[in-house]
Amino acid sequence: MRALVYHGPGQKSWDEVPDPTIRDATDVIVRMDATTICGTDLHILKGDVPAVTPGHILGHEGFGTVTEIGPAVSTLVPGDRVIISCITSCGSCSYCHQRLPAHCLASDGASGIGWILGHLIDGTQAEYVRAPFADNSLHKIPDGVSDDAALTLSDILPTGFEIGVRNGRVKPGDVLAVIGTGPVGLAATMTASLYGPSRVIAVDIDDNRVEQARRFGATDGVNSSRTGSKDRILGMTDGLGVDVAIEAVGVPESFELATELVRPGGTVANVGVHGRSVELRLQDLWIKDIAITTGLVSATTTPMLLKLVAQGMLRPDQFVSHHFRFDAILDAYATFARAADTKALKVAITR
Repeated sequence: MRALVYHGPGQKSWDEVPDPTIRDATDVIVRMDATTICGTDLHILKGDVPAVTPGHILGHEGFGTVTEIGPAVSTLVPGDRVIISCITSCGSCSYCHQRLPAHCLASDGASGIGWILGHLIDGTQAEYVRAPFADNSLHKIPDGVSDDAALTLSDILPTGFEIGVRNGRVKPGDVLAVIGTGPVGLAATMTASLYGPSRVIAVDIDDNRVEQARRFGATDGVNSSRTGSKDRILGMTDGLGVDVAIEAVGVPESFELATELVRPGGTVANVGVHGRSVELRLQDLWIKDIAITTGLVSATTTPMLLKLVAQGMLRPDQFVSHHFRFDAILDAYATFARAADTKALKVAITR
């Protein structure tokens, strides 16, 4: 088969590699019908995730058709169309029992992390993929879920919801600032509507993305690169600050802005993947009674979100802005990496 192989920081290629095979009884092999690129993949290519070593196939999102199952798989059969979760869950370890499979202890060598696809083992940016612990880590695609919508349910929709909205303790009437309106920030914006906030302020340095955020539920937009932007946001809250600041970029400047915008008693929900040290100004924050949350998605809410998508209550298909074939995956990377110029949100890469 062919796959997108990581060869070290800044280096990748669409190579011919061996087909995956069943290794463990709980494995399945999935023929990938579509995959996509995550901002985390760009972090890997920058060298921000040293656990990813040269030779690994990238990617942790996508859907496809089951072609082969291990002898212990009981809920799937060849021919099933499935969404591959970005988190692999054994379903049996202490963290999985706590509904925190982001830290699954059984996923490939007791690593203590559930994100293994495209990280610790070969991933989904390939024609075929081996999916461990398939009964707990794959989701059958129901009627009413389009291909483009299915792509978003691997990662960005549950990530935005779990780590942004749910960790942020959003409640009816809250004022939110979502800092970073890339796909995950927009997923937080979209799913925040489930809790009835009174105002959702999209904050970004890209005017196009600020404007696009309105399609996903933002009520206001602010370009944070402009003079006076922080005062403008605080002015929308009577000077008090926002109830919840969701950081969805992963750079020190955006995290610092989140802490400056949150009101006393509020929450900073960090979603972004940080590759550099961030200063925490505890000398200013200790007195404000704020909570700062972090996290890796566990994807335990995917079945619920899948139901909402199937019923038309969430429309994540609008995240997909560009379509490519597998043999054009390098073009897809170039498009996604230059999102400010190409206006790319999520790219679908299909057979």
